Amino acid sequence: MTSSIACDASDATPESHRDKALLRPALLAARRAIDANARRDWDAELGQRVIAWAMQWRLAHPDSVLGVYWPIRSEPDLRPAYVELAARGILLALPIVVDNDSPLRFVAWTPGDTMSKDSFGVAIPASGATATPSALLIPCVGFSRHRIRLGYGGGFYDRTLASTPRPQAIGIAYSCGLVDFDGAPHDIALDTVITESIGL
Repeated sequence: MTSSIACDASDATPESHRDKALLRPALLAARRAIDANARRDWDAELGQRVIAWAMQWRLAHPDSVLGVYWPIRSEPDLRPAYVELAARGILLALPIVVDNDSPLRFVAWTPGDTMSKDSFGVAIPASGATATPSALLIPCVGFSRHRIRLGYGGGFYDRTLASTPRPQAIGIAYSCGLVDFDGAPHDIALDTVITESIGL
């Protein structure tokens, strides 16, 4: 059951709905301001939707690795869903930042593994065992109806999706992150976006 409380990015100016750099802080502020009860409900619904998607994905990719993310900055928290996915036999991996100009590297991970922190303070698996996901769950600050993702501006996922073979890209966001903005030439559309109430 999803909550009726919606996050609100109405502080964004009309120009910010065209410019990602202007839109980003308004969306981040709106996400931080989501009511705790609504966030709990939305995360639970998102987790169920991700599990349903992943079980279908696994039918065509039975031995493949799914790249997931560790939540930061009020991102949807799917860690309970990761526990369920691992229990159902899906192999998981978490991203590691190599440097500011490289694609992400992924490390095999099972919920409960020993974790350390990277230079950004983000939890990463201590094992360091490299994995190659064929699909990624990618957190979005915002997203458009054309499935263009608005992230934090570092380009890490853009560089990762530019690799060959390109992993399937599944955007994860709250539905209030749906906005209109101008994409850039390097933007790569997500294959799907999953939210607590809509999917694209």
